[in-house]
Amino acid sequence: MSIYDFTVKAQDGTDVSLADYKGKVLLIVNTATGCGFTPQYSELQDLYEAHQKDGLEILDFPCNQFANQAPGTDDEIHTFCTGRFGITFPQFSKIDVNGENADPLYQWLTRNTKFEGFEGPAKLMLAPIVKKMDKDYKNNGNIKWNFTKFLIDRDGNITARFEPTADWKKAVAKIEEVL
Repeated sequence: MSIYDFTVKAQDGTDVSLADYKGKVLLIVNTATGCGFTPQYSELQDLYEAHQKDGLEILDFPCNQFANQAPGTDDEIHTFCTGRFGITFPQFSKIDVNGENADPLYQWLTRNTKFEGFEGPAKLMLAPIVKKMDKDYKNNGNIKWNFTKFLIDRDGNITARFEPTADWKKAVAKIEEVL
């Protein structure tokens, strides 16, 4: 199975085949509108504006599984993101990324990657919260929090996973390398 075998729901509820993105570099992100990492939407939009012409697509999947930080409807989330952060990259319907109701795309992504560890000052705050939810969090590929990112190359291979606390400059360097 490859990433191009998945179909996901667009923000408006229509089906989107990820095969439509063949030949593109993808950054797949689970997001939330009420999270401490929500300002990362600005960084994502800046990256998109700089590199969409180079073949980068950012695929945004809102998720309400982490402290109920994406409580709105798909339309409310989209209105917030376009109004507050001016996002222009594709936004999809809200999904679960972990558990028995996890979207098949995220089941595949988490089965084929491992947790990369938290970095920086946010590590001190986030690690204890995540440990309460998943005592074995360091040893499985489950999504730990909003704004986890997966980098997919033009051939559909997962080339990197960035946790929400990852150094953004290093992440951008890796994305630009893959482009």
